[in-house]
Amino acid sequence: MKRFLYLSLLFSIALFSQERITVETIGAIPLKVDQLTQIDNFGTIFYTFGNTFHKKEPSEDFNYSNVQLGLITSAHAFNPLKINLFYKNFNSVVILDNRLSEIVKIDFNGIQPYKNVSHISTGYDNTVWIFNQDTQQLELFDYKTNNVRATTMPVESIVLDLKSNYNYSWLLTEKFLYTYNYFGSTIAKIKNNQFRHIAEDNGNVIIQTNEGLLFLGKDTNQLIPIELPELLIKQFLVTNESLYIYTDDTLHHFQLKIK
Repeated sequence: MKRFLYLSLLFSIALFSQERITVETIGAIPLKVDQLTQIDNFGTIFYTFGNTFHKKEPSEDFNYSNVQLGLITSAHAFNPLKINLFYKNFNSVVILDNRLSEIVKIDFNGIQPYKNVSHISTGYDNTVWIFNQDTQQLELFDYKTNNVRATTMPVESIVLDLKSNYNYSWLLTEKFLYTYNYFGSTIAKIKNNQFRHIAEDNGNVIIQTNEGLLFLGKDTNQLIPIELPELLIKQFLVTNESLYIYTDDTLHHFQLKIK
């Protein structure tokens, strides 16, 4: 009996003992954007404002807009050499180079079989991850050959967010957060507990909930709260453990501290 209680105590300690993640305040700058897309190690800020996508460097500001396609639904600059702009109203994606010149335009309305796309994210090589609303599947689409390289199993709830790197993709739905490899195989699946949005950094995932931000390390299912000052989080992203939080017209910069 004593041995059982001892083992139970050790299990409880292991279960509830967790790393504590705090942040160090680096600074804040005024910024007016519609969507904050990416911030690289050199301080380049990628964002949308109105119909225009911006790449704002310390000394220069590049921009791109497409009057015919109108408002940008989402933008992805994980690969700064192949930036993806998604125009949901026209079921189209535009790929830009690092000078924001157009490389290719993907019109899913003219591709057979037809694809009704609701979310996109960056893939490896000449691919983008797309969520096909008609099949309820995530597809790795090769825009050079117009072929699908990989397909996941269908999901059964509404998609809230999609993020990726070259090796994995993370699909947040109302019921679960899924992790897939580039073959479309499910690597992990955890229940959605008030998750709203996600960001990815070197295989780690930061999750926004109604209460704040959680850290989900790669190769683990342990969710660790991030201790933050009182902020109304409008948008957030992470780059090499630098956490950026956008509030009303202010960009806050923090350094994650894992203890």
